[in-house]
Amino acid sequence: MALEIYLDLFSQPCRSVYIFAKKNNIPFEFKKISLLEGQQYGEDFGKINMMRKAPAIRDGDFCLAESVAIMQYLAEKFQTPAHWYPSDLQQRARVNEYLSWQHMAIRMHGSKIFWLRLLIPKIMGVEVPQDKMDAALEDLNGSLKLVEDKFLQDRPFIAGEQVSLADLVAIVEIMQPVGSGLDVFESRPRLSAWRERVRVAVGTELFDEAHKDILAAQEMVKNLDASKMQVFKPKILKLFL
Repeated sequence: MALEIYLDLFSQPCRSVYIFAKKNNIPFEFKKISLLEGQQYGEDFGKINMMRKAPAIRDGDFCLAESVAIMQYLAEKFQTPAHWYPSDLQQRARVNEYLSWQHMAIRMHGSKIFWLRLLIPKIMGVEVPQDKMDAALEDLNGSLKLVEDKFLQDRPFIAGEQVSLADLVAIVEIMQPVGSGLDVFESRPRLSAWRERVRVAVGTELFDEAHKDILAAQEMVKNLDASKMQVFKPKILKLFL
C-alpha cells in the first residue's frame, strides 16, 4: 500500500508536510481533506486519526498524526538529506528548540490573526472588537520579533547555514496571516530576506504552489458556504473572542 498523506493546504502544518515530502521526492498519495467543511469528522478519517486533525499519514498499517512527528518519521524512513534534521547535537537542538517553542507562539498568534481578520467576520458575520484585534497583533509582533532576534539572529537559517525542519515549520506559520491580507514582511527586511532564502531552498515553484490557496484566501471566502461552518461557531468564538 502506498504512503497516504491526508492534507488540506489551507492548514499550515499540512503545507509543511506537503513541501517536505515533495521536495525530498517521497512517493505518496495525496488525500485531500477539507477542514473548513468538517471532513475530518467523517467516519473514515476517524480511523486514520481519532484526534480529527490534519495532517495525518497512513503507511501500510501504521497511522501517524502531528506534522512534526510526521516529518521526523519521513526524514528517517526515507533518509532525507541531513540538513533537514541534523545529526549534529547542537544543530539538532536548535531545530528542536524552535519546534518546541512555536506551538504556543507563532502558530497560535498567526492563526488567530487569520481567523480574526478573515474567517470570523466574513464567514461567521461577527464583528471583531478592536481591542481583540489590537491584542492579537501585539502578540503576533512579539512572536515575529523573537523569530528574528532569538531564532534567526545573524544566521541564514534557524539551525545555521542550511534550511531545516525548523525553517519549514516557521515559514508556513508566518505565511498564514499574509493570507488574510496582513503583510508581516513589510518593514522587516531581515525576515523578508530569510523568507526568500527558504523559498529558494525548497524551490520557488514548490513554495508558490503550496501557498497558492492560502494567498487566495480572501477571494476563497467569498464563495465558501458559511452554513457548513456553523457547527464550529460556538467553539471558534470561545477560542478567539
